[in-house]
Amino acid sequence: MAKGLLFDLDGVIVDTAGYHYIAWKKLANEIGIQFDEEFNQSLKGISRIESLERILVHGNKQDSFTHEDKQKLAETKNSYYLELLNNITPNDILPGVLHIIECAKKENIPCAIASASQNAPAIVKKLGIADYFKAIVDPKTLKKGKPDPEIFLKAAELIHVPPHMCIGFEDAIAGIQSLKKAGIYAIGVIAEGPLPEADLQVHSLTEIDMNIILK
Repeated sequence: MAKGLLFDLDGVIVDTAGYHYIAWKKLANEIGIQFDEEFNQSLKGISRIESLERILVHGNKQDSFTHEDKQKLAETKNSYYLELLNNITPNDILPGVLHIIECAKKENIPCAIASASQNAPAIVKKLGIADYFKAIVDPKTLKKGKPDPEIFLKAAELIHVPPHMCIGFEDAIAGIQSLKKAGIYAIGVIAEGPLPEADLQVHSLTEIDMNIILK
């Protein structure tokens, strides 16, 4: 029986990838960088500032901005994203999520969110599911992002469960690698492509047999 459940946010609990794409594309256009959906996929699962760094390299403008400029650009992108997030409602929770977290709550299995998004607390609140999560990792407290295992090790620590007794849910290659390095059983949601390093791959969390988690 799993003693703790650890969730990535975007692409696992809710899909705001389209919002990220719109926000990044708007910013990229403003600084003269071509940005398309294919390149946006390469930003999946990584932090805002690292995403910006990749975009600048993509546009050959990595040396065109100071550290302070980059911070302002990242904040501008986030402001665009937050405007779009105003449209999110509980209806946007991805299929299968509620069943899993409701079962976990009934069985007193703590859940945590391990996301690179600094907006995770606001998002789960708008989705109406904040009470299901004992902890949300603050990415600003971390030294390294995914695929480093730090974020999932921190999530396990916050819910007081040894990593090897947790199950993690991810939809990105970097996230699956992070889970595996942390010694956590990894379930990959493969809506947008295979995740061969995952212990179990599903197209949707509706495919999860809770008996496997609870046994």
